Parts: sequence; structure tokens; C-alpha cells
Amino acid sequence: MSDAIALKHVDFRPAKEFAIRDLNMTVPTGAIYGFLGPNGSGKTTTIKLLLGMQEADEGLIEVLGHQIPQGAPQALARIGYVPEKVHLYSSLTVGEMMDHHRAFFATWNPTRAQELRRQFNLRSEQKIERLSKGEAGKLMMLLALATQPDLLVLDEPTDGLDPVVRRDVLAALVEYVSTRNATVLVSSHLVHEQERICDWVGVMDDGALVAELPMNTFRSGIKRLRVSGAPPVLPAAPFTLLGRTPTAGAEEEWGVRGWQPDMAAWLNAQGATLREVIDLDLEESFVELLSTARSGGTA
Repeated sequence: MSDAIALKHVDFRPAKEFAIRDLNMTVPTGAIYGFLGPNGSGKTTTIKLLLGMQEADEGLIEVLGHQIPQGAPQALARIGYVPEKVHLYSSLTVGEMMDHHRAFFATWNPTRAQELRRQFNLRSEQKIERLSKGEAGKLMMLLALATQPDLLVLDEPTDGLDPVVRRDVLAALVEYVSTRNATVLVSSHLVHEQERICDWVGVMDDGALVAELPMNTFRSGIKRLRVSGAPPVLPAAPFTLLGRTPTAGAEEEWGVRGWQPDMAAWLNAQGATLREVIDLDLEESFVELLSTARSGGTA
């Protein structure tokens, strides 16, 4: 099986003012896939669809080789899930919550669970209602990891957590993936975090996937060019022009995707002069893609 998650031509309208439209998305087995997008873009809705919490109006969804929602019970037995909002029973202790979760998973690893509890500085006797937000977030990650899942689905797992807790949670995630050929789908609007841990990226906006590509391609292939003397109308370019913005004099700044150094010759042939090639970090690349998608361009 080459893909842990595959969505093909999925349509779903959960509300009058919002819809998932013709969604095609692929998460390769063994990948850490960063599912990026602003709040309200459709990331959580997509996660609910692939976990069988909601049923698509059209299209095909397969997770770990099972068609969803029909095969959801078989798939969910192999999935660790951390939802966007913490879901814990406040009247229980940490130890009781671990025992409760263990009852639903034959793959629960009690030794690993206790190792994570100590690593996260959680005490078995702590009441969940008295946990801080960071402690509750770490407990949610513990519960997901201790089931030894083939697929981890994490919906904004570090949102609202302080930097120390975020570091602990992400370190546990990376450690798990490095010791087991697990697949991770991690949804977030914190773009800079994904740059450190992900090898694939999907960018969601307004119910549509505007880009899906390997992280190294995303990071290296999107550039900002400073160009002078470019004609207003260009023939088909060897790269994707995401946008062009006039600056001082006859100069413009271009956002481009798929840039290679030898493409400067194409610019010269159009009578333009390449002044500078500026590397972008992941967050700047993310903004370029969203701006292009929202302006009706081609991302």
C-alpha cells in the first residue's frame, strides 16, 4: 500500500456558506504530512471526513486501505487521533483516563504509556480538571501514541501551548516516527513548526487544496524575483508566475513557483533583466500560494 490516505473528488457541504469542493489529497505511507491553512479553511472538516465522523456527499475516501465511512471501524483501530479541542473526562485522574483509553485499543503499550507519562511530567493521581492546557495537550498526545498507531491524525495539536510544551509534544512525535514507519497527518496554521518536522505539505484554503508537494520542493521551488524591463504581457513561462507587483521605477517583484537558475535566460529573451533571486521561508511561500489562490491565479 503506497498511500495511507487518499481522497478523490470529494465534495461536502456542511453549511450553507462553506463547502469542500472536488478535493483530491494523497498522504504517502510513512510521510509526515503538514496540512496547512488558515483557520476556517476546511482542515478540521477534511479530518472529520477521513475519520468517518461525517460522510461526504460525493467522492472516494480511503484510509489505511479501508473505504470510509464503511471501513471506518477497521481503520480507526489503527489510528491515533488528537482532536482540535481537548476531549478528556474531567472527573477522572490521569491514570484513570489512561486505563479508560486502553480498554478500546488492543495495541495499547502500557510500558510506553508510562514512559510518556514520566517524559511529560504527568502524575497518575492528577485530576484532569486541574490540568493546565499544556498538561492536557500532552495527555492527549500520550493517549494517541500509546496505542502504537500506524497513522497519527493531529488537528492543531500545539495550538495555544507555550513554546516549552510545544517542543515536548513535537519531540515525542518525531521520536515515535523515527522508531516506527508510521504516517502522520498534522493540521496546523503554525506554518513555521511544520517546516521543521514535515516532509510533505498540503495547503488548504476556502475548502480547496491549493497545493500539495514534497517539503523540499515547496521550500526550494518558490522564489521572489526582482525584475526590471519586463513587458506587460509575457508568453508561456517555464515557471509558474504566482504574481507580479510593481515597485520603484520599472522594477517589479515576482512570486514564482518551479524556479531554476537556468530560467534567467528565458527572462533575458523577453527583454527583462533579473536583478535578484530571493529565497523564501515556508511561511512566506505559504502566503504567496494563498494570495495567488485568492486572486484567481494558478498556484
